Amino acid sequence: MPSLVPLEPVDYLVIGHLSCDITPDGPRLGGTAAYAALTGRALGLRVGVVTAWGGEVPLDVLDGIKVQSVPAQRSTTFENKYTPTGRIQHIHHIAPDLSFDNVPEAWRRAPIIHVGPIAGEAKSLVDGKFSSSLVGLTPQGWLRKWDSAGRVEPGDWPEAHEMLARAGAAVLSIEDVGGDEDCIEAMATACKVLAVTEGPAGARLYWNGDLRRFRATSLEEVDATGAGDIFAAAFFWRLYVTRDPWAAARFATHLASFSVRRFGLDGIPTQEEIQTCLVEVL
Repeated sequence: MPSLVPLEPVDYLVIGHLSCDITPDGPRLGGTAAYAALTGRALGLRVGVVTAWGGEVPLDVLDGIKVQSVPAQRSTTFENKYTPTGRIQHIHHIAPDLSFDNVPEAWRRAPIIHVGPIAGEAKSLVDGKFSSSLVGLTPQGWLRKWDSAGRVEPGDWPEAHEMLARAGAAVLSIEDVGGDEDCIEAMATACKVLAVTEGPAGARLYWNGDLRRFRATSLEEVDATGAGDIFAAAFFWRLYVTRDPWAAARFATHLASFSVRRFGLDGIPTQEEIQTCLVEVL
């Protein structure tokens, strides 16, 4: 079981709700925090997670990852239904918000801090207090809104310019903004380094006034869930190590391509896949 009393520093800190995903086979663990943390572990990093979790399913899969959890009556809970015209998503419960006080002091200077909200949480954490770290954002959860029935759709993020300007890098999906290219251009102007994932088409990267596209490896898709989170974790790590956004995007695009061949958390990269992608980008 993951530790609930973290004491030692970590290399990679993920802040965001773990999700309880309702599936035809029962509830399963999900959320950016889960996919990114497991990817960080696969990359050989000491990983910590700050989250809010209601305990609906065991966290055994996070073995070796330190978890600091805010008590929650219910975890943030999503239900996805897939139709010929795309995914229909509902949110049924929302866990408590996360603040700087929830982050253990030993983790506040982690080399990589990944703020990965899924339901509007953790906005107050992008305030410059983590100035000694590479702060990476995956703002998916700030780009969502839902109606009284819980139907999730793309929404406005009024603080986008201010928060992106404070980040070292950000990763989002073209779906997060409903395909709004004007929105992406505005975010690229505000953010030092912005990666936009585009599913089977790969990813694009905005940096230093330039734009480059990276093609994904063509593989049979079984489940694309979590691929964007795997991309983000891989991207932030390689960006921190190499200081080269182009190399980081190339590596992350290749690595995330492998994840769609497996279902759910089984899509976390293997050591063989990581080594293959490292060789390909050198």
